[in-house]
Amino acid sequence: MNKKHLQHLAQELLNGQLSVDAFTDRIASSGIADVGHAQVDLDRNRRCGFPEVIFAEGKSIEALLSIVGTMRKHDIDVLATRISAEQAKVLKDRFPIGNYNSVARTFRLPPETESKDADESKCSEQMKRPKGRVTIVTAGTSDLPVAEEARETALWTGAEVEFIQDIGVAGPHRLTANLPLLQTADAVVVVAGMEGALPSVVGGHVACPVVAVPTSVGYGASFDGIAALLGMLNSCASNVTVVNIDAGFKGGYVAGLIAKNVARARKA
Repeated sequence: MNKKHLQHLAQELLNGQLSVDAFTDRIASSGIADVGHAQVDLDRNRRCGFPEVIFAEGKSIEALLSIVGTMRKHDIDVLATRISAEQAKVLKDRFPIGNYNSVARTFRLPPETESKDADESKCSEQMKRPKGRVTIVTAGTSDLPVAEEARETALWTGAEVEFIQDIGVAGPHRLTANLPLLQTADAVVVVAGMEGALPSVVGGHVACPVVAVPTSVGYGASFDGIAALLGMLNSCASNVTVVNIDAGFKGGYVAGLIAKNVARARKA
């Protein structure tokens, strides 16, 4: 339960609008919001570092609106992935300040209090918060949709994000030209299809975790990303770890979590 919600309940208790039993029941059940279509986890940010993320694929418009509305009501920073154009249109109509990325198929929406707050001191305080650094790399432009999903996710985590496109192993000079952006990152996400060699090459140049994201890009023997997945899993670079095929969200999330913890340690 966030501070604002807790203060509201406490005020209702003091005003006699809530009984002690009702107050304790609300506190006990505050971690979950039953919206009929879903059980929204309101406490995940405290437990896991970031709020619950909505996987929109297969969800009805009605379900999405109720989930997003509930999260916004509780001042939760919304991220929805695998959003269709139809779903995005309805969400944008209801929440105009939301950011829809049609390439990434993501929708981001800040908490209601953040979007309304024009207080300069609070904005200044938010700018002072330590931010980790994530660099996202694509082997080719065909990997862009997955990489964009990773980028939107990393931005949602609060990280500072650098984005480098099209530096696959077929042109290794492109990688070396961008080494400064890689070597100052707290975590690097490498998105690649075909044979999936790029994460190993990047891993040999940086002193941070490399999150490899295989994509389903490639010809027949790539087996819709299985070849890239196996190549990444067999990487001889010790700092390379691998997520699922086309899982840009997972790559961005893990990198954002690493960066957040590094930033916290750096500040301490």
